[in-house]
Amino acid sequence: MNDELVWYAAYGSNLSAERFSHYLEGGRPRGAQRVHEGSRDCAPPHDVRPIELPGSVFFAWESPTWGGGVAFYDPEVVGRALATAYLITHAQFSDLVAQEMHRTVGDDLDLEPLWQHRVHELGMDRYERLLVVDELDDLPVVTFTCPVDHRPPLNPPSQGYLDTIARGLRETHHLDDAAIAAYLASLAPKNPQRAPGED
Repeated sequence: MNDELVWYAAYGSNLSAERFSHYLEGGRPRGAQRVHEGSRDCAPPHDVRPIELPGSVFFAWESPTWGGGVAFYDPEVVGRALATAYLITHAQFSDLVAQEMHRTVGDDLDLEPLWQHRVHELGMDRYERLLVVDELDDLPVVTFTCPVDHRPPLNPPSQGYLDTIARGLRETHHLDDAAIAAYLASLAPKNPQRAPGED
C-alpha cells in the first residue's frame, strides 16, 4: 500500500470525523442507509484540522445513502466552503474515492497528473474531479467534486445529511447553532455568483 501522506478536505458529511471514520474502518454511519467497506488501512488520520476553501458548496443529485441531495464543491463561486482536513495516506485516499464511487477498494490512484496540473478528472461520474485546493505543512490538500461538464441537478439535502454536516461544523470549527444555521442557509440553491473574470 502507498503510505505517502495527503490532506483530504471534506466539505460535506465527512466534515464529521465520526462519519468519515466509516470510510476507514467500515460500517454504517448514523442516519445513512449504506454500509461502507472501509479502507485497506483502517488506521485513524494522522491529523485533523479545520480549513476554509475558496469557493462554495451546493447540494445536488439524489443520494441512495442519505436520500435527497449531497454536497458538491464549486471552486469558481464566490462564497465560503468550510471543510475538515484529514491527513491520510495515498492508499486511504484511493480507497475513499473508490467507496464514494461505489467501487471496490484496493487500487492506488495515479495522482501524478493531479500533482502536475492541480486538477485531474478520473471519469464522468459524480465525484471524479480531483482538485488540489491548498497546502498544509508542505503537503497538498486534495478534494473531489463533480466534473465540470457533468454537474448534477440541484436537489435539497435530507435532514439526516444536514445533521451530519452540522456535527462536523460543531466538532471541527466549533461553531454554535446560530453560526451553523447561517452557514447552511448560505448554501441554499440560488443563482451562483461567479468570481470576476469567470464565464
